[in-house]
Amino acid sequence: MQQYRDRAVRDIHINTCRIFEDLNLDGMAYAKGAGLNTTKKCLEGTRKEIIQEIINWINDPDVHASRMLWLHGQAGRGKSAIAHTIALWIKDVGGLGSCFCFARDRQAERREEKILTTIARDLADRDPTFRRALANAVSKDHSLKTTPDVVQQWRKLILGPLSKVNGMIIGNVVVVIDALDESGPDTSREYILSLLASPEAANLPSNFRILLTSRPLPDIKDVLSTVAHVKVISLEDIPAALAERDIRLYVSTELCRLPEIGAVEVQNIARKSDGLFEWARLACRFIKPNRPGRTVMERYNEIMFPSSRGGGTLLDVMYRTILEDTVPQDELTLFRFRSVMHQIMSTFEPLQLAALNEMRKHFPSEEDHFDMTIILEFMAPLLGGIADRHSVVRPLHASFYDFLTNQPRSGEYFLGASSMHNLAFASLHTLCSDLKFNICGLDSSYCSNNEVTNLQEKIHHNISLNLSYSCQFWAYHLQRAAFDSMLVELVKTLVGSEKIIFWFEALSLLNGLGHGISALASTITWLQGQIGFEDTIKLLQDGVKFLQNFGGVISHSTPHLYISALPFTPSNTVLSGMLMPKFSCLIGVSTGRLKEWPVAQLTLQGHTDSVNSVLFSSDGKKIVSGADDNTVRIWDAERGVQVGSPFEGHGDVVTSVGFSPDDKRIVSGSHDETVRVWDIERGVQIGVPLEGHGKAVTSVAFSSDGERIVSGSHDKTIRVWDAERGVQIGDPLKGHTGWVNSVAFSFDNRRIVSGSHDKTTVRIWDVHGGIQIGNCLEGHGDAVTSVEFSSDSKKIVSGSFDKTLRVWDAERGVMIGNPLEGHTNGVTSVKFSSNGRMIISASRDKTVRFWDVERVALSSDGRRIVSGSFDKTVRIWDAEQGVQLGSPLEGHGNMVASVAFSSDGKRIVSASHDKTLRVWDAHGYEDGQSRWVANNTEVRFFNDGWIRGPKGKLLLWIPPTFWRPFYSMWNKIVIPRGSCIEVDLSRMVHGKHWHQCFKSLV
Repeated sequence: MQQYRDRAVRDIHINTCRIFEDLNLDGMAYAKGAGLNTTKKCLEGTRKEIIQEIINWINDPDVHASRMLWLHGQAGRGKSAIAHTIALWIKDVGGLGSCFCFARDRQAERREEKILTTIARDLADRDPTFRRALANAVSKDHSLKTTPDVVQQWRKLILGPLSKVNGMIIGNVVVVIDALDESGPDTSREYILSLLASPEAANLPSNFRILLTSRPLPDIKDVLSTVAHVKVISLEDIPAALAERDIRLYVSTELCRLPEIGAVEVQNIARKSDGLFEWARLACRFIKPNRPGRTVMERYNEIMFPSSRGGGTLLDVMYRTILEDTVPQDELTLFRFRSVMHQIMSTFEPLQLAALNEMRKHFPSEEDHFDMTIILEFMAPLLGGIADRHSVVRPLHASFYDFLTNQPRSGEYFLGASSMHNLAFASLHTLCSDLKFNICGLDSSYCSNNEVTNLQEKIHHNISLNLSYSCQFWAYHLQRAAFDSMLVELVKTLVGSEKIIFWFEALSLLNGLGHGISALASTITWLQGQIGFEDTIKLLQDGVKFLQNFGGVISHSTPHLYISALPFTPSNTVLSGMLMPKFSCLIGVSTGRLKEWPVAQLTLQGHTDSVNSVLFSSDGKKIVSGADDNTVRIWDAERGVQVGSPFEGHGDVVTSVGFSPDDKRIVSGSHDETVRVWDIERGVQIGVPLEGHGKAVTSVAFSSDGERIVSGSHDKTIRVWDAERGVQIGDPLKGHTGWVNSVAFSFDNRRIVSGSHDKTTVRIWDVHGGIQIGNCLEGHGDAVTSVEFSSDSKKIVSGSFDKTLRVWDAERGVMIGNPLEGHTNGVTSVKFSSNGRMIISASRDKTVRFWDVERVALSSDGRRIVSGSFDKTVRIWDAEQGVQLGSPLEGHGNMVASVAFSSDGKRIVSASHDKTLRVWDAHGYEDGQSRWVANNTEVRFFNDGWIRGPKGKLLLWIPPTFWRPFYSMWNKIVIPRGSCIEVDLSRMVHGKHWHQCFKSLV
């Protein structure tokens, strides 16, 4: 115990450390209510042997001791009680630990995505050394605080900090994970199991222990039963005499106040339990005289000698006995019982009794309009949330679900297949009746949602739990319901009126806009194939586009759903035609308003971490992306939605992705040192990972015939793979002395070009001979980051951190012309145009540039140069110092073909392939620079699209479509392509008057 006394000394320093060190872990994802519950611990004196065995395992000083113990048993065996007892013990002795519990009725919370962030936070709260290591990890990557990627959580938030503090933590570290089987479907715990069975888990510090409890489900058993570092204990193997002894002690304690129950009765109950603590608990509750109608001994006899025969297990008999006592078997009562239980079991998250009753009022049949209390008030032995009306209603044990849905076991209480019709109808009816404009009475449009005072209190008072649930889950019920005319009419009422935008408003306030697009998309699917609903489908499709284009601004500030998003809805859309006549005092887009939705403005949302690589398919219909969340995703480039599920398999960040020439396969490279090939149509990995690289893979590409794959790596090698057989071809291509950053095939598939971190070299390789061709292409002064062949395979372009691009003769191995200079920071990507006449480059200077002969002009005094470029900008330069003056003059929608100064040097004219001429104030950059520095209270357009006023007030948000042609304050004249975009603000209401935009009809 000395180690825990030492820990007490350590604890004295924790608060001091927190005061003097910046160890901010605020915002880290944390599963509320998933921790230790002392009311669930074992009764003192029970389970002594198994508890002592676990404690001995925790204290085992052998460095080869198993790091993990899997305690399994069937439902009702008392696994959770043991788990909470151990968690409480480690807390009482001053040890370092965490307790994380899954629950079947909390699956909607996706606790599996928060398991390791929660555990890491618990450990950090108890140990200052671990806290410092954890804070250091998240300070370098803030996305780790909220990433749902358990692989990243494991490596960055658990293994990483542990490696930093190994040997510094006093005593044992004990992590308890209870009821993993209740996480959800097996896919919800797949990655958790793989991590627990991994070599990293086997090599955890010798004082680290993980106690895991679950039922022996096949997926869990298959992973854990054969792993060497996992100690396995089955509660089924505990001698029956010990289990009976413990249950006897429990029963005698629970029923000690009942004179009718003596030693014989206690013994009989203990034996009847057959080792199931849950059975014993329910039996004791049933026997206690807390219901009228029967004596204690009559209740005892019903438990011991059930009149109903058959039905499976002893626990089923317990359920049947309690149900028979509480639910009379007349037709009306059984109908209401089934109706109530169907509702409780079919909701996607548990609700309080009041919310369930409110929802029931909207059921289509009058027969269902009854107070659920007449059924539920007698079911406290089986359901929680009955006595305590502030708690949600849910079964006290998961096996009750199974019992009610198995007819041979439950008999007349059998529920049958769950119908979602009632819940779909109730949810839609709730939306149609309860949604309204400015539902929470927001005072001003100047504030973001985060700045609204007492917003959560406003939501609590104005959005009922039933309405909140309906907003988030109506479509989930609808898609599981059969097509029905009543449901269709409700859908048409919701999406065919202003109710749809009121629904968007509620989702914004509930932070639930993520439900919006999927709800509308699933409703489209539900309606497809039915005749006569074309207009409704068009409205739903417009709703999807609306959220894709404006979801960000709506989430940021709810009032701007109306005053910023709605006015910019394209005029030819059905949604605009329906909604705009019902609103007034909005901005007017008098000319230049979009008529259709801009495909270019789709926001592809789904990745949970930084996206590193994107590419169009050759037909332009799909996009592939790879990201730091270890996934590869396919997107519909026209609809802006994800196609299928993410491709998962990489164990680290995905750095590079590419399509095969026929667009049927994807290749990806990762920091996990592997290359993987994926089947797009089937959504699965093809074969095994291509392994061979010794460090992170940085770049991958298919050959133009799709037969080969090339990869470059931090291990300084290039490797060529047979794309069909999944094997390496020949030996690695070696020669680079630094990381290989970029690789590409020539279009004739005869050569490979590579760029490296060895600062100076681009190298060309013979694909078939596996050797370098000629000398290195030298000239860059820093790492070469990107390389590519031209379409005729005669030229190579390279980009470098030395801020230049260079074009090379691929045949002679010499540079063509001078370096292309202009970027002010490292070049990160280069590409040839399809005709090879133009090059596009991206840089850390935050610009993308097109390279060709620029159009330039000189001011009359010779002091300034103006240039127009393929990058659509006009720039002014100091002719003597060679530096750019001010910011680029932006607004053209295509390349600038010609520029000129006026004779007095005060104006500039530019002509563009966007079919416009623009006149600029040639000295505007001077006024602009001083103005914004001297007076930060002016109205200003920011690069995030917001027009903000004094003190950051949100005045208006401009969609990205209009950012580039948004006219500068320096434009004196615009000669446009037909007409310009003009916004009329004269009638716009904002601030405290924003709510006047809606014409409410009484």
